[in-house]
Amino acid sequence: MEFDPAQHPHRRQNLLTGDWVLVSPHRALRPWQGQVERAVEDVRPAYDPQCYLCPANVRASGEKNPSYTSTYAFTNDFPALLPDIPDSGRQSPDLCLQPIAPVSGTSRVLCFSPRHDLSLAEMEPDDIESVVTMWVDQTEELAAYYQWVQVFENKGAAMGCSNPHPHGQIWAGDFLPTLPGHEDERQRAWGGHNMLLDYLELEIQEGERIVEQNDHWVLLVPYWATWPFEYLLLPRRHVTRLTDLNDAERRSLAVILSLGLVRYDNLFETSFPYSMGWHGAPFNGASDTHWQLHAHFYPPLLRSATVRKFMVGYEMLAEPQRDITPEQAAERLKSVPTTHYRSNVT
Repeated sequence: MEFDPAQHPHRRQNLLTGDWVLVSPHRALRPWQGQVERAVEDVRPAYDPQCYLCPANVRASGEKNPSYTSTYAFTNDFPALLPDIPDSGRQSPDLCLQPIAPVSGTSRVLCFSPRHDLSLAEMEPDDIESVVTMWVDQTEELAAYYQWVQVFENKGAAMGCSNPHPHGQIWAGDFLPTLPGHEDERQRAWGGHNMLLDYLELEIQEGERIVEQNDHWVLLVPYWATWPFEYLLLPRRHVTRLTDLNDAERRSLAVILSLGLVRYDNLFETSFPYSMGWHGAPFNGASDTHWQLHAHFYPPLLRSATVRKFMVGYEMLAEPQRDITPEQAAERLKSVPTTHYRSNVT
């Protein structure tokens, strides 16, 4: 018997973090694989007078939103980070059993659209480009004060999103968080030209995990994917940060985002939940040529609109595990149409 990664258990290593994931493709032979269930459709109005994020509505803080017509950003009324923090008065030596480090920063909410009923997957590429511009502009503004600017979106109640209005967030802080720190170390230590560009060249040669590509971007299911239908989005040229994107790259980014997110929704004919975010070089003055800008998409759905992948048991105590291979996931995503399933719904 010869080893077949499409049939036999194996481990794959994440180049960006050094972590491993257990792949068990033989479990895909279980009877329920491929089952499709439709969730109850979440039908929302274009404007909700009770929504804290809709134009001209009053938020929980008492602040009133302007009557915005495109994108809109504001400081979170309940921020995770605060700009002015006193010193703790405690030292944090390497051998301290209770290390502590005060941090300062800010948190912002980014409203993608005045429409309450549209996710990014249902927005037109021109409108998504406005979101891309907001990501870039907000990052550039906050980078003047903070070394790490985390742009992200939690979509859907399954990912803990408390408001269905299309929006994302930015948390900016004066420290380098754990996961970007791992990515910084791994990319810096790579012996080749640039780790993610070397990896992207290999993915383009093989082709089997690529879901979408255009002149400037490649959207793929990474070789080391942990979540069932995970995406990694990469620019084709060497780009270290969102703020380095040119106009053509911003336009084509909007297009590939639209196509990739429509495929997500069409996979199980549901508004596909996920957490996504951008990683680029920190704004700390250090050498950054080893960095390559990229975005991660982590969706929890496993086999239908209502059945999720949970990181429990073995995953929490040993290491992540997945059933379908990244290659199988990419093939399923490529097989669905790029016209949104709700496009003909009136």
